[in-house]
Amino acid sequence: MIPLKPIAMPKPGANPRRDGGTGNAGNDNGQHVIQAFTAPGHIRLTSLPPLALYVHFPWCVRKCPYCDFNSHEWQGDTFPEEAYLDALRADLEQSLPLVWGRQVHTVFIGGGTPSLMSAAGLDRLLSDVRALLPLDADAEITLEANPGTFEAARFAQFRASGVNRLSVGIQSFNERHLQALGRIHDGAQARHAVEIAAHTFDNFNLDLMFALPQQTLAECQADIETALSFSPPHLSLYHLTLEPNTLFAKFPPPLPDDDQSADMQDWLHARTAEAGYARYEVSAYAQAHRQSRHNLNYWRFGDYLGIGAGAHTKLSLPNRILRQARYKHPASFIEQARAGTPVQEEHEVSRADLPFEFMLNALRLVEGFPVHRFIERTGMSLTSIEPALKEAEQRGLISRSHETIAPTPLGQAFLNDLQALFLKDAR
Repeated sequence: MIPLKPIAMPKPGANPRRDGGTGNAGNDNGQHVIQAFTAPGHIRLTSLPPLALYVHFPWCVRKCPYCDFNSHEWQGDTFPEEAYLDALRADLEQSLPLVWGRQVHTVFIGGGTPSLMSAAGLDRLLSDVRALLPLDADAEITLEANPGTFEAARFAQFRASGVNRLSVGIQSFNERHLQALGRIHDGAQARHAVEIAAHTFDNFNLDLMFALPQQTLAECQADIETALSFSPPHLSLYHLTLEPNTLFAKFPPPLPDDDQSADMQDWLHARTAEAGYARYEVSAYAQAHRQSRHNLNYWRFGDYLGIGAGAHTKLSLPNRILRQARYKHPASFIEQARAGTPVQEEHEVSRADLPFEFMLNALRLVEGFPVHRFIERTGMSLTSIEPALKEAEQRGLISRSHETIAPTPLGQAFLNDLQALFLKDAR
């Protein structure tokens, strides 16, 4: 079902600047790090959550009309790969004092279209990561890839360099819908890409959208059935939304109405379950033991260091939680990283905002969260959100015990309304 009162839903790690943010946060990195650890904070954490690394690649062949990610069409025959890899290493090096001694459990290389990188470039990137960070031996390393950029030999080299999970941006197998979405690939290229992914990787995800312009239920079903025919370990099935500052927001296409969209969503929930996929998050479905470990860390309010143009970071320190944003434009990021100042904005998450930020993520999970996780990762007592919890329980949006809190099926259907209760509570 479509939420009745939608609120802004940031992507994992997307954090608008708030009062108290500071520009050029890295101008004096040593002093900045000392202050981050020693200045009085608003909370006290008894342990730090798991740490992930996100690497942003900002270029695409063409900007899609629905996309609100930090992506830029490259102009000319090539993009400045070497200069960008230099900047990524510089960004990572200046970030190290904030994460000394912490193991990295997952790496996600997203974009943009990071599969545009050369095999040598990707190998260098992962070599730099291993040289600078204590990466788990069994770390999940995911690369986003779009059909139209698939070459079997190059993807085999990606696999040899250490990528062990691929996320393929299919969106649809239908020619008409691919054209409406502005994708550079056609249905045949989409199928070929999945075949290469399945042959090269034993762990891969397929991204698809539904409620597309003028899409019927039968067309939605055909897309899902095609995807299921490849037996992907993981599916991400997104309802198309018109995000601000996109071409679709400015010129809205004709979309299925709420009832038609709800029919599609109800059908795909049932069909994926029948095919052996468990829905574990709003838009995520997985075979047994194939959930995205990187995304689970986001939703469980874990930490992540984001490097690259426009990347966002959330890091827990013993007495505070910091959020950072890098310079968004690739040229600006490269220039600032060379100067040792890739961080454009930084702020400490206020005590008042922490409960909402935690719940914004944790309530996306079908399993909900154990009560102790809220206490451990916010440094706050559950009594800080008791009014909102009571209202949510009275409205049938959550179920709770002394051990766990989870959204009910009704809460999952009206997730934005459920999350808004905790925003209201914070305010």
